[in-house]
Amino acid sequence: MAYDEELADRLRTALEGQDGVVEKKMFGGLAFLVGGHMAVAASGQGGLMVRCEPDRTDELLAEPGATPFEMRGGGMKGWLRVETEAVADDAALGRWIDVGVGYVETLPPK
Repeated sequence: MAYDEELADRLRTALEGQDGVVEKKMFGGLAFLVGGHMAVAASGQGGLMVRCEPDRTDELLAEPGATPFEMRGGGMKGWLRVETEAVADDAALGRWIDVGVGYVETLPPK
């Protein structure tokens, strides 16, 4: 499955004013990196991929449309998948972007 190009365009637009954003094709999707760290991505498996503070993973999984990001059959703390329907409006998308960007801005630049 290819990533959702409309979602990628919405991410691009929402991140226009953010310093240090780089787009990179990763994992079959289109990732948006800040300071060299992936913050959010239009996932190749559909929906939005979001990086978050690992300690907030369980809290954020209670949000509508959020599920654990799984790689090689296991969930990974600090990574979430959000269904496309849960980011249908710009306010919801912006909130998830804030989660991803807010976390990676706490990390040292690569």
